Amino acid sequence: MATWDWQVFCRDTVTGEQQSGCFGQGGEITYLDWMLSAWGWTLSVASLALVVALVVGSLMGIARTTPSRAAVYFGNAWTELFRNIPLLVQIFLWYHVIPSLITPLREVPSFVLVVLALGFFTSARISEQVKAGIQSIPRGQLYAGLAVGLSLPQTYRYVLLPVAFRVVIPPLTSESMNIVKNSSVAFAVSIAELTLFALQAQEETSRGIEIYLAVTGAYFVSAFAVNRVALFIEQRVQIPGTLGAAR
Repeated sequence: MATWDWQVFCRDTVTGEQQSGCFGQGGEITYLDWMLSAWGWTLSVASLALVVALVVGSLMGIARTTPSRAAVYFGNAWTELFRNIPLLVQIFLWYHVIPSLITPLREVPSFVLVVLALGFFTSARISEQVKAGIQSIPRGQLYAGLAVGLSLPQTYRYVLLPVAFRVVIPPLTSESMNIVKNSSVAFAVSIAELTLFALQAQEETSRGIEIYLAVTGAYFVSAFAVNRVALFIEQRVQIPGTLGAAR
C-alpha cells in the first residue's frame, strides 16, 4: 500500500527541495503556493463568468416573456444556441475560431475569452430559469400593474421581477455551484487554474493521490461556500408565508 506524502506541497517547484513552512521565500515557489494561485484563478474565472451569466441570462429570460416578437425570437435563439453546444467546444470556438473572424479579439487575453464562453453558456440556462420564474407569477399581477398606470417596463421592474427572482434563487444556486465546477475546462486553453495545476503537478511529483485530493477539496470548499451564501440570501429575501420561509 502506497504511503501518502502531504509534504509534497512544501517542495520547491524548481529544485524539488523541501521548504520549511511550506511557503516559498525570496522568489521560491512551493507546490502549495502554486495551488493557492491556481485556486485564485479558478475563483476569478467562476466569479466573473457568473456576473456575465446573471446579467445576460436575466435579460434573455425577460426578453422571452415580453409581448415583442423580435425580443422573444432573439432570446429563444440565444438560449438554444448556447445551451446546445458543449461547453468545451464553445471554449475552443472562442479561443481558436472567433478571434480569426473578429480581428480585435486576437488581442483579448484568453482569460477574458474563457469568462465570456463560460458566462454565455451558463446564461442560456439562467434564461430558462428566469423565464420560468416570470411565467410562474399569475398573469393578473401583470394586468394589475398596467391597470394602475404603470408602463410595461415599470410593471416588470416593480411587480414581476422582485417576485420572480425570489422564486428562482434555488435553481440559481445550483447554476452558481456548477459554474465553479465548469471553470475547470479553462485548463484546455492553458489558464493556470486548479485542474491545470493538478495535471502538471502530478506529472512533476508523481504524487497524484495527494494532488488530486487537495484539488478536489478546493473545488468542494468553493462550491459549498457558494451554496451557503446563496442559502443565506434566499432566507433573507424569502417572501413571508411561502414554502421554505421558515428554514
